[in-house]
Amino acid sequence: MKETKGIIFDIKRFAIHDGPGIRTTIFFKGCPLKCWWCANPEGQKTDPEKIISPFQLEENDECVKDIIGEEISSQQVIDEILKDRVFYEESSGGVTFSGGEPLMQPEFLHSLLELSKQESIHTILDTSGYAPQAILEKIVDSVDLFLYDIKLLGNEEHMKYTGVSTELILQNLSFLVEREQNIIIRIPIIPGITDTSENLALIGSYLSELKSISRVDILPYNEMSKAKYTRLEKPYELNNIVPPIDERMNEIKEKLEQFGLQVKIGG
Repeated sequence: MKETKGIIFDIKRFAIHDGPGIRTTIFFKGCPLKCWWCANPEGQKTDPEKIISPFQLEENDECVKDIIGEEISSQQVIDEILKDRVFYEESSGGVTFSGGEPLMQPEFLHSLLELSKQESIHTILDTSGYAPQAILEKIVDSVDLFLYDIKLLGNEEHMKYTGVSTELILQNLSFLVEREQNIIIRIPIIPGITDTSENLALIGSYLSELKSISRVDILPYNEMSKAKYTRLEKPYELNNIVPPIDERMNEIKEKLEQFGLQVKIGG
């Protein structure tokens, strides 16, 4: 497999919420969506960018900025992944490619998937599904599990809150289902936006018709990312939203289970 280079912004080792077992998560830089609730806004821009250092002590201090994102070769990434092979083997874990959106760097992603499979490492792609189908066709056989985001089914609402249409996302999900891929759907639960009765009913009905959906994970909104927007000097759109309480998450779980879906709270 030809070695390629790409841009990542983080490598998280010993991850336990990015798929089964203990995993290493590789965060790709660049995303075509601009979700209002994005937990990794530093992953939206494709190129490395400056971010205010978290160690800024006083408001009057001279603004110190770090660089988020670095170019790295696929072999360098694999070398990092292999450091924890023993933990993958003991826990049925592996590597998760996340972001940002990994499909925005298709050659880099393809190289990493192929190198991982050569080493018998279990692979997960965490994706919005927003990419040309030809890219998915190239990498699909090297992915063991897809973590596939579904946020809103109403196209107007999806455009408003993410900046893109649902059409390509749903087309690609249908493609993966037709190929009988292993898929876990992930739904971010954003109060007043994705958790409306109408949206949940649309999603539940839609997913109930699809084969090969092994589970639906509902992920409660987390406001921890607010600080990242401040450091990136970006506006945060959800200042008045608070995370859903456990009772509400259980209500949503039960509502989706009525469509015959296996539902889990959290990833």
